[in-house]
Amino acid sequence: MVTGFREDHYALAIAVSVKRLLKGYLVSLSIGIPLGVLIGRIKLLSETVGSLILGFQTLPSICWLPLAILWFGLGEKPIIFVVIIGAIFSVLLSTEAGVKNVPPLYIRAAKTMGTKGWRIYTSVLVPAALPSIITGMKLAWSFSWRALMAGELLSPDIGLGQILMMGRDLADINQVVSVMVMITVLGLAIDRILFINLEASVRRKWGLEG
Repeated sequence: MVTGFREDHYALAIAVSVKRLLKGYLVSLSIGIPLGVLIGRIKLLSETVGSLILGFQTLPSICWLPLAILWFGLGEKPIIFVVIIGAIFSVLLSTEAGVKNVPPLYIRAAKTMGTKGWRIYTSVLVPAALPSIITGMKLAWSFSWRALMAGELLSPDIGLGQILMMGRDLADINQVVSVMVMITVLGLAIDRILFINLEASVRRKWGLEG
């Protein structure tokens, strides 16, 4: 690991992989959260699209890779596509569950106080469902890493997955373990920096933490 960082090989791979990861993860959030809210509120969508999404969630991310390569060819696009697919269903299903579990009393009270239209969603439903949404975001983050590694294992471009594959091909256990350690550290760092603070803020707002 020390040698890899001295040669800037690992640093470049981390930068490329994190860039791909963030692109796919942010797209999955921007699609998954609004769609999860709509599915949670509209019965027709829940009975049709909701069941289909639950089925897609059971598919491993690597199953989408051959299809992505046929669609987009080799390069960045199939990897980012697989990351999106790997993350979107977790955040979507968690958002849907959170919205469905919002007490109807909240909505009736908001309407009585004059809240109408999209403000019901932005001022009542989404804030009330936020704990479930954050849980979905955390799950999506971990699934994003798994999907990224699946995509990069077959990619000729630089990335942590490509280094992992190279270590396997060369029977270099040091390199394989180094990549595993780096992925674990990066995942824990983001959890500590972002998700733990976000969860604590939500708990304080709901009066669950002093």
